[in-house]
Amino acid sequence: MTSLVHHVTIDCADAYRLAGFWADVFGVSISDEDAPGDPEALVETPGGAALLFIAVPEAKSIKNRLHLDLMPDDRTRDEEVERLLALGATLVADHRRPNGRGWATMADPEGNEFCVECGAAERAALSGTRLPVTADDVTTAVRLAVDALGEIPADDWTTPAGSLEWTRWETAEHMSDDLFSYAARMGPREPSLDGGMPYRVSSARAGGPATAIFAAREAGPRGLLRTLEASGALLAAMVRTASPDLRCHHAYGISDPEGFAAMGVVETLVHTHDVAQGLSRSWTPPADLCDRALARLFPEAPADEDRWAVLLWATGRAELPGRGRVAQWKWHSAPL
Repeated sequence: MTSLVHHVTIDCADAYRLAGFWADVFGVSISDEDAPGDPEALVETPGGAALLFIAVPEAKSIKNRLHLDLMPDDRTRDEEVERLLALGATLVADHRRPNGRGWATMADPEGNEFCVECGAAERAALSGTRLPVTADDVTTAVRLAVDALGEIPADDWTTPAGSLEWTRWETAEHMSDDLFSYAARMGPREPSLDGGMPYRVSSARAGGPATAIFAAREAGPRGLLRTLEASGALLAAMVRTASPDLRCHHAYGISDPEGFAAMGVVETLVHTHDVAQGLSRSWTPPADLCDRALARLFPEAPADEDRWAVLLWATGRAELPGRGRVAQWKWHSAPL
């Protein structure tokens, strides 16, 4: 049995006022149960940790022995420093370096120190390294897919999915099954290195995909897409919590949690493309999402072409200028 961190508790003079500053830092609200003048105030951060501010009579007298390190996810480190200064923070010491290393030491309105570092995207851009595929990428891909496929009329789900021999319904079940399978193989305490999970798989008809996951037909397309979203949530949860050192079996070679996240993203994006063909509007996922998946699973793919076009080319679904359609393909499973 282990302990879990419930709150990070910060002593202060005015709990509600200081909680308001930190709520602005994280773009959230103070707990509805707290009000000005209360002896404590709670802020739930986007990452899941909670900051609890408690009013005490003693003033801060020395440097904190514990502090928060912040990394912006949608702006640069320097932009974040300027934003926090405008919110009421002060700059205590500047250890920033042009190459992305280092940090800015700041203090909140009551003098509690914290640091601001480069986010992952900025660090990767400055160092020339690739950004990893994450659990959030899996969630993004699945939600984009569910939103796009939700526009398909109920009576169009039995038609073929693009050039596949499967129907749109069967292809969506296959997507759900892939996401579930990637999550499940990371679950055991000793993941298999020489075979997949021993779930019973079957096909609903001759020529259909063999899967362990089937959606109840009476639930209709809405129920089908709920199973897809649920499988995506399972994979995202496993990727988020699994050790980066975990290794388990895939038909194309031993892989790691990031590899399975990238597989889930690719399967979701390209099969959404298959299922969505014939809709009144085209569907194009974000270029940065495609780029991270390509860098992980198709490291030799062209780097100077549209990222979605390259992903479709790499998976045998399109041609690129000067490059024929790929007849047989497989991704790079092994950790990079």
